[in-house]
Order: sequence, then structure tokens, then C-alpha cells
Amino acid sequence: MVIPTYNEVDNLAEVVSRVRRAAPDVDILVVDDGSPDGTGALADRIAAGDDHVRVLHRSAKQGLGAAYREGFAVALGSGYDVIGEMDADGSHQPEELPRLLAALHDADLVIGSRWVAGGSVVNWPWHRLALSRLGNLYTRLLLGISVRDATAGFRVFRRQALEAVHLDEVQALGYVFQVELVHRTLRAGLRVTEVPIRFVERERGSSKMTPEVARESLVRITRWGLTERVRQVRGRGRQGPG
Repeated sequence: MVIPTYNEVDNLAEVVSRVRRAAPDVDILVVDDGSPDGTGALADRIAAGDDHVRVLHRSAKQGLGAAYREGFAVALGSGYDVIGEMDADGSHQPEELPRLLAALHDADLVIGSRWVAGGSVVNWPWHRLALSRLGNLYTRLLLGISVRDATAGFRVFRRQALEAVHLDEVQALGYVFQVELVHRTLRAGLRVTEVPIRFVERERGSSKMTPEVARESLVRITRWGLTERVRQVRGRGRQGPG
């Protein structure tokens, strides 16, 4: 599991411990973006006492997408056939990881989804709920996909899925990275499955969602959607009249 961190010193140890209990055979790669609160040093101490934990130190905060790209590249280079991602703030429940891994038998990408039957969100104000639901609706309509929670960050991939999406070509830096990977996975003809999860708002620390991150998401999804529509129109034009 790739776990990116920035100022998560209050949450990281508990999350890593819960992952190790829930899925003892799973290895963890913490990708720290130079956290000034000591998260990187804490990760090093955890790794020193557990050979299932590694740490990748990055020099500065460069965005969630950039951290995941580098973490995935390390995991692929290390020969892993299954690679996952999750948040370090406790919002994703490690105890649900085995269900995501089991669903990977019939999929190339499994998403832990808040917005399918059985999924839930705990302790979000109404405006966060509305923003997430509307954002995912906008994504489905523009990109023409059926995934209910394309912005979710609790996922597991087959190796071939990450190879097929060409990580070196992924453009997104913020949270919209999640949408881009879903879109690329589906465009590659691969199978995406959603598993319901219980998402719990963090109790410690602050959210990394900012107006700039939201703006990047809106702009990129709109651009991808328009590009997809142009591609579809050109495809129909090449086919000619029926």
C-alpha cells in the first residue's frame, strides 16, 4: 500500500498499525513530502522496527498526484503485482482492505466507494457531501463513465492496470489524479469494480483540500470531457453513415 503523507504525525502510526493488523502480508510504502511536523522521521522509526514498512522521502510538497506517481513507480520497480493506495489520516478504514483485495480477483482496479449501495460517510457537513456527490455526477456526465466514486482514494490495482495507464503521462497533481487514473483505466479497456466502504472524517490534523485543488479538478475534468466528446464525434465521422 502506498500511503502519501504531509503533516500526518498524529495519525500515521495508528494507520500503519491498523493496516498491519488487518492485512499482515501487505507491505507499506510511506511517501512523505518533506513534512515539517516530523512525519518523515516518525515513518523512519516505524520502518526501522518493521520490515514490511518502507519510506520514500520527497524534498517538498508537490501534490498528491506527484506523490502517488513516484510511489507507484517504486512499487512497480520492486516487482509487486498488486499495488494499493490509501490516505494517512484515518478516513479510510484499513479493516476493509481485505474486501478490496478479494474483489481484485475479478477486476483490474477496485475502488473503495462511498457512493454505492452500502457505502457511507461519517462526520461530513452537508456542503462536503454535496460537493463530493455533485463532483462525481459531473465527472460521470462529462467523461461518460459509470463509476460512482471516481474521486475516491482507497484503491487497489493490478500491476498491468498501472502499466496500461502510462503513469509518466499522467498530468494531474492534486486530488483529480484519482479521476484521471479511473478514466485512463477504462480507456485502456480494463475492468473497474467499486466496493462499498465507510469513510470517516479525520479527527486530527487538517484537510489538504483547498480552493486551488478544487479548481484544478474542475478545469481538468471539463477539459477531459470535451476531449472525449471530440474523440467520439470524430469516431462516428470516420465510420460514415450506417
